Amino acid sequence: MDTPPAGDVTTLLRDLTNGRREVLPALLPLIYAELRRVAAAHLRRERRDHTLQATALVHEAYLRLVDQRQVQWQNRAHFLAVAAQAMRRILVDHARARSAAKRGNAEVHMQIEDAHITVDGPSLDIVALDNALTRLAAHDARQVQVVELRFFGGLSVEEAAEVLGVSAATVKREWSFAKAWLRRELSEKD
Repeated sequence: MDTPPAGDVTTLLRDLTNGRREVLPALLPLIYAELRRVAAAHLRRERRDHTLQATALVHEAYLRLVDQRQVQWQNRAHFLAVAAQAMRRILVDHARARSAAKRGNAEVHMQIEDAHITVDGPSLDIVALDNALTRLAAHDARQVQVVELRFFGGLSVEEAAEVLGVSAATVKREWSFAKAWLRRELSEKD
């Protein structure tokens, strides 16, 4: 399926911002396909026995996003940025719930795309990653946004650059630094 023109999604999102909830039937197929692509790409990097499926992740994120009353949707890129944040929260909440259910086996195997972060000891888990991202935000909030967009949102360098309003070279540089910083932080925590 081809990606819809950004203008169509942007127009519908702006209508939604203006209280026109009747646009949801037209918006749903356009945004759903985009979210499904992002969720599927992200979940391909998850552990094999992950119980959260792409469809469930999309539905949860979509419900959180379209029920936002305070968000002033600017465009498709803005929507995708917020969707990446919502997916991060959903995946972290899912990992914490799984950890609480299992008590003692809190590993949630993940790998940052192209980063191949390795740590001594237990495998990288999403809760540790979330904690590290919170610490990184104190140093550089944009690097956290880049990780959210690239890792949690599944966006390409070019798409992340569009969302952030920066060059692709800046996103590549921030992505490289964030991966190195996270690798060091996650190794030290173990």
